[in-house]
Amino acid sequence: MNILCYGSLNIDCVYKVPHIVRPGETIASCEYSEFPGGKGANQAVAAARAGAAVFHAGKIGRDGIALRDVLAAEGIDVANVAVDQKIHTGRAIIQVETGGAENAIVLFPGTNQAIGKADIDTVLAKFGNDTMLILQNEISHVPYLIEKAKKSGLKICFNPAPFNPEIKGYPLKMLDIIILNEIEAEGLSGESDPQKIILKLSKILPETEIVLTLGAKGALYYYLGESLSVPAEKVKAVDTTAAGDTFIGYLIAGRTAGLSAGQSLKNACRAAAITVTRPGAIPSIPFAAELG
Repeated sequence: MNILCYGSLNIDCVYKVPHIVRPGETIASCEYSEFPGGKGANQAVAAARAGAAVFHAGKIGRDGIALRDVLAAEGIDVANVAVDQKIHTGRAIIQVETGGAENAIVLFPGTNQAIGKADIDTVLAKFGNDTMLILQNEISHVPYLIEKAKKSGLKICFNPAPFNPEIKGYPLKMLDIIILNEIEAEGLSGESDPQKIILKLSKILPETEIVLTLGAKGALYYYLGESLSVPAEKVKAVDTTAAGDTFIGYLIAGRTAGLSAGQSLKNACRAAAITVTRPGAIPSIPFAAELG
């Protein structure tokens, strides 16, 4: 099964700081770097490095051509990455603490929010029931994408990040898989305890595979009565920026390759653990051979 990642493409501007800046405060950054990123691009690269056949769809500006080249160099099909001549490519301003590896991110959506329904129609007409669609919440017309993909026979995985209240009104019952962290899960379910989150989401989405990521505590999985818990590996974190995206790419690569939910989760946790030991987004994502 192929993977179509219809998602964001950003230029990540990373500032290493002694602590996350507070309101009204000005601090000096001890280091600055630029990386290719965006949750869509990160997840596409992770799936490709996990060994999947990946297509990426999205939109960049003239200032983002290098992003398309980065994906192509990973073996990802970029024929459906359009170039907008008038709008800037999306950007992320990322603060990373020098000691604790925590981060804070400000997004400028740019061309990610310039994707129209006609663009979506054109892309999805090329894919069918042999494709898993991966979506996040950083591009425009996500509800339309879900509905259109369902009608076209695609399997759908949704990562509701960044979370906003409008997501509750999305056609979530059309999803085959939902992958979310504790913050997103609490926003969707109204619960904070992981077990209560799973119970609530399983009632809201009874026919959807639910994957709850718990950071250093691993991940939980639930689907049609099957419940799994996979621990995270203990590592020294340097930068957590792309950990969740790496997890998603590896998990979906495993599922589309026919691996069990348990093995896919283990691979995803292992890959995410490697990611946090390295700086940056895409540069930090491991290749399958590194999992051992």
